[in-house]
Formats: sequence, C-alpha cells, structure tokens
Amino acid sequence: MAPKVLISDKLSPTAVQIFKDRGLDVDFEPDLGKDKDRLAEIIGRYDGLAIRSATKVTEKIIAAADNLRVIGRAGIGVDNVDIPKATARGIIVMNTPFGNSITTAEHAIAMIFAVSRRIPAADISTQAGKWEKSKFVGVELTGKTLGVIGCGNIGAIVAERAIGLRMKVIAYDPFLSAERASDLGVEKVDLEDLFRRADIITLHTPLTDKTRNIIDADAIATMKDGVRLINCARGGLIDEQALRDALESGKVAGAGIDVFVEEPATENVLFGAPNLVCTPHLGASTTEAQENVALQVAEQMSDYLIDGAVTNALNMPSISAEEAPRLTPFVKLAEQIGSFAGQLTESGLRRVRVEFEGAVADMNTKALMSAALAGLLQPLLQTVNMVSAPSLARERGIGVEESKRDQTGIYDSYMRLTVETDRQERSVAGTVFSDGLPRIIQVKGINMETSLKPHMLYITNQDKPGFIGRLGSALGDANVNIATFTLGRHERGGDAIALIAIDEPISDDVLATVRKLDGVVQVKPLAF
Repeated sequence: MAPKVLISDKLSPTAVQIFKDRGLDVDFEPDLGKDKDRLAEIIGRYDGLAIRSATKVTEKIIAAADNLRVIGRAGIGVDNVDIPKATARGIIVMNTPFGNSITTAEHAIAMIFAVSRRIPAADISTQAGKWEKSKFVGVELTGKTLGVIGCGNIGAIVAERAIGLRMKVIAYDPFLSAERASDLGVEKVDLEDLFRRADIITLHTPLTDKTRNIIDADAIATMKDGVRLINCARGGLIDEQALRDALESGKVAGAGIDVFVEEPATENVLFGAPNLVCTPHLGASTTEAQENVALQVAEQMSDYLIDGAVTNALNMPSISAEEAPRLTPFVKLAEQIGSFAGQLTESGLRRVRVEFEGAVADMNTKALMSAALAGLLQPLLQTVNMVSAPSLARERGIGVEESKRDQTGIYDSYMRLTVETDRQERSVAGTVFSDGLPRIIQVKGINMETSLKPHMLYITNQDKPGFIGRLGSALGDANVNIATFTLGRHERGGDAIALIAIDEPISDDVLATVRKLDGVVQVKPLAF
C-alpha cells in the first residue's frame, strides 16, 4: 500500500501533484490545521504530514500520530512543531531553510523604505483627502549606516541590497569571519558598536535563549536618537514594551515589525504607537517563495517515504541504513565535541579543523564533519542540522578542514576538533570506547577522560592548593549536587580545567559566586 500524506495547510497545487506523481496517496485539506481536534482524530492514518505555519503539531497531535514517519514544514521556522516529542516517537521533522530567503530579505528592505519615508501613514492621510506634506518628512537612505544583526543567508542578501542603495553596512554575527565580511562589503562589529553607530537596525537571527530580547530598553538607550528598527525575523527578538516606550518618547524614530511574540497578533502593546509600520508575518509571502518551499517539501518528503533518503532533517543525521550501527556512536561524539567547543566560543569563528585518527578515519567522515559542524553552530543557530551546517559555515566564511591518519596513539579511534576564533584557538578531542559511549579525552591539550552529561560546569583556573576545596564548598553551600568531577592540568601551578557534572542547571547567582573564587579564570555552564 502506498504511503499516505496529509496536507493540512495551504500548499501549492504543484506540490500536491508532486506527491501524486511519486505514487503517494495524498489528502489535501488546507484548512484542517485550524481544527486541532479533528487533526488529532485523523492523524493516525498518515505516514507523512505536510504543513506551513497554521498547523500546530503539538504533543497531543504527536501522541495520536501512531503511523506518522515524517513532518515536512514548507518554510524555515518550526516553532509550531514539538520537535522533542516528534523525536521521541521517531518522527523526522524536515524544513526548507533556503526557499524564501530572497523574499524575506526584500520584505525587510521594503520595511526600511516604508519606515524611513512614512509611506503607510502618508497613504492613509492622502486618501482621506488631506495634503500633509510637512507632516510626513522622511529621511534618505543614501549615506546612512545600516546595522545588520545576523549575517547569514537572509542577512547577507539584505546587506547586498543595502550596499546597492549606497548605504554603509555594519554587521554583528558571532560566526561571521573577517574574510566573509570583506567579501560581502560589510564591516564586522560587536553588538555594542552596532547599537551605537547604526541609523537603521535590521534583525535576521533565529530566536534562541541568547537572542531573546536582544533589543531591550538597555540596548535602545545606547542607540542613536532617532534610530529606526526593523524586525522581519522572529517575534521575541525585540522587547515589545520597550520598543513602544521608545517610539512614544521619540528615541526610536520609527519601526517596521513583521513578527510578534504572540501570533496571530490581533492585539499587541505596539499597536497604535507613533511611526510604527506593521505587517502580519509577510516576510515569506510572495508567490515565488510559496511555490519554492512547497515544491521542496514535497520532494523531500517523497524521497524519504519512498527511498528512505533524508534531506534537511532537524532531528536526524543523514546516514544510510547500512553504516548506521557502526557510525552512530561516532556521530554522537562528533556532535558532542562540536557542541562543547561551540558553547565555549564567544568571538567570531574563523576556521574549524577536525582530525580523524585510526579506524574512524575509514568511516563516513563527511557525515561526521557535518555532525561536528552542527554541534558547533547549534548554540546560536538552533535550527541547524547535519544537512544545513556545512552551507551555513560557508555562508559565514568559516574555513573547514579535515585530516585523516592511521592510528598513532593508544586509542583505536580518535577525533579532535579545533576551532580558531578572532581571539584564540581551542581544541576538544574524544573517542568511543568498547561500550559504544563517547568520551571526552582532551580539552585544550589537557588530558582528561569523562563522559558528557546533560548539565555540566566547565571551569578553567590557576592550579593552586585549596581551589578544589573552595569550589566544592561553594557548590555545596548552594545545594548543587555533583555527579562527577574530572580534573586536568598542563603542569603543576599552571593552567587547570575542571569538568563537573551536576544534577540540575546552575543558577546565575551560583555562577557569579563561582566566578569570584580565587584562581578562577573562566566559568561556563554546558548543556548536552
């Protein structure tokens, strides 16, 4: 029997035909996403679910999806899919990360024009029979400084268009290398410098714990008087109340907002603010983009349901069935050492080098490289996966190197990832033991063997007597339970590292206490 696919949102008729031409049984119900109860009632009949943004694939829907094997999101954002629950049920979640980049970038440019020339308000006034030329005096874009926060695929297109408008472009992106910035013709700056210098600021970054409210009242206070803000990326990047206050006071001269914390945004604290232009999440809403992402998701889902091929999956690596049993633990190792390095990286990445030694060098190192890059980029780009990681690295001008060699040390297989940033070079190495579990065996050239746990604390310190006791007391006094405690050092009295597994995430207050301990150089909470 042919696999069954349900399309519960509005998708191009051409996409529907692709499923049919590939031999799949398709039900096209474009308004079903609005009826959660009925979707939960019938989802168990289907092998695949194709959606856009209207369908919310919640825990309830996934619990009822007894036969579902793949969810395909026509578009980049998967905020409407409970990916952890889907993963737990073995359901692959795919998206189409590059199909609407030009459309979203063009909408941002359109919003810059609309806000700078106050076009929507002028239109309403003129059509009301008024002639208020002096009321709607705007500003030229030529010669103005545009600050781009997030210079990936979409941000780079915005920068290119802005340069064509004779604007000066400065960009903040932790993963943007100096070489890539030069190629784009933008100046790479830190976030504080961007806030201070930009006449117009546009956001093109995913919503993560690090980027949530990246523009808040404190950030706005450091900006130029009369700055203009554009958000066509994700709701939650701007503190909406802070923006409302800044528009009221005139600190922010205008704002163009396409995305909101709560959507659909039928009510919002921003509505009615002066010099505000709002659109209902139209960034990807062009005929061309809708068609592109629909066709891509249809092809990807068909490839998987018919041939087992996996493309643009957010929760599954691209590994063939034959090599999976042997390769899977090394994929996990690669992701872990990448994540380890990524969580410790605070400045721009320039180069990544992964060395494979021994038996692992004869495996599918392309998949392992992708896994390592995905782990490395994940802390700031939450939707990155093994498929998209290499292209995301290329977009940001991050050099990627791979080397292989025969076994030279005591380990049958050895993998080391080295990252070079604008400030330093850091390496993390690991292996897989006979139990099939990955282990970290070296950090920054310091030998130390440990397995990575969900919650960990990474500490670099000066190797001096009494430090371990002070650290243990500080954690104990804060009621932090230590599961494992691994130490390593270069030499007596030199640099030392502690890797501590703890039972729960550590609070900011406890982190601040640890940072104040005598001898502490760096403290970082890690999550795996």
